[in-house]
Amino acid sequence: MFYPELFKSLEKVRWNLQDDVPWDQFDPDKITDEQLHTIKMNAITEWSALPATEMFLRDNRHDSDFCAFMSVWFYEEQKHALVLIEYLNRFAPQFVPTEEELHGVRFEFDPAPALETLMLHFCGEVRLTQWYRRAAEWHTEPVIKHIYSLLSHDEARHGNAYLKFMRRAIDRCGDEARLAFSKLGVLMANTKVAKALHPTNLHVSEAAFPNDTVQSRLPDPGWLERWLDEQISFDREWEQKVVNGILRNLSSLFGLPLQTAKDLSRYRKSLLERAQPGSNGADAMA
Repeated sequence: MFYPELFKSLEKVRWNLQDDVPWDQFDPDKITDEQLHTIKMNAITEWSALPATEMFLRDNRHDSDFCAFMSVWFYEEQKHALVLIEYLNRFAPQFVPTEEELHGVRFEFDPAPALETLMLHFCGEVRLTQWYRRAAEWHTEPVIKHIYSLLSHDEARHGNAYLKFMRRAIDRCGDEARLAFSKLGVLMANTKVAKALHPTNLHVSEAAFPNDTVQSRLPDPGWLERWLDEQISFDREWEQKVVNGILRNLSSLFGLPLQTAKDLSRYRKSLLERAQPGSNGADAMA
């Protein structure tokens, strides 16, 4: 089981809302309404860990170890929402999201294949790590800069935890897991289409379409693209950091060098070919 180990390792580095955020260093001259609005949108987006956790528990009923880990992931993700809300409560209460706005991002996600969902959320953690790093650089107010740095480190640790479960999935499911991970990896590592791809920006409920993404249910549905393009300037260089992180981890996972999305696409094609009836390469690339 991974849960006991992950609980202990994450517990050792867990930051405290009261003692590890330098609230007394707040500088009102270094924050703007524009920045406060982005903090509010990020707080509501982080709140969507609630329906994501409900989805994970439903679709992974067969895996008590992973579901137990969700108790840690859910706690830390909800704390992300809480620390951003606390910042607003202390320094700009007019921007605090309402309970109705928070509840608006709680809706039921359609069932999805567990392996693909695992990979999707791994990529999401890699992406959030870099988004929050860039947000920490963009902000000028000391306290929120520190908060975004804390969040970025948390997301990186979550990505490493997901990677452990992905490695176990390959041990248990072989090429089924490799195909699922490479399928999502090709999409997420394609710099032409992947810039804003994140679990909160993907359609997850056919019945609620087109309002079936977390971002579409925010008070400001167009916020994310503006935040990336016009505010934190998440440009090609930063996007490449995301792609490199995904490819580097998949290289380790699959045991072969993957430099580009094309390399990953070729690998996926080889998996599909050997999965055809009559193929003799059943586990040749494992």
